Amino acid sequence: MSTKHAAWFRTVAIAEAISWTGLLIGMLFKYVLSDNEIGVKIFGPIHGGIFVGYVVTVLAVRGPLRWSWPVTLAALAASVPPLFTWFFEIWAVRTGRIDAARRTPVPSEASVNSTAA
Repeated sequence: MSTKHAAWFRTVAIAEAISWTGLLIGMLFKYVLSDNEIGVKIFGPIHGGIFVGYVVTVLAVRGPLRWSWPVTLAALAASVPPLFTWFFEIWAVRTGRIDAARRTPVPSEASVNSTAA
């Protein structure tokens, strides 16, 4: 598994979630709290660019990370609801779909101190 591809995916997935947050805050100010559009004008294009980058990144890393099509489609679908790219990234780490090398099992204390020869 390529740690370079995993690191790149994680970076873009988290950036996409952060840009979604900025856009949501901008929309809150525009439509609820005031009539100020500055947040949407700033975070709209940022989020749009990172969204496209996320989709391209998913398609680029799926091979090196050995993702099946269902996992790839889940990653792509995660780009639509707010913050789901971050949730997908957490799930992918926990299930070993990225950063599997970091999840090496550590022997328990009982097996380390075993008296069996």
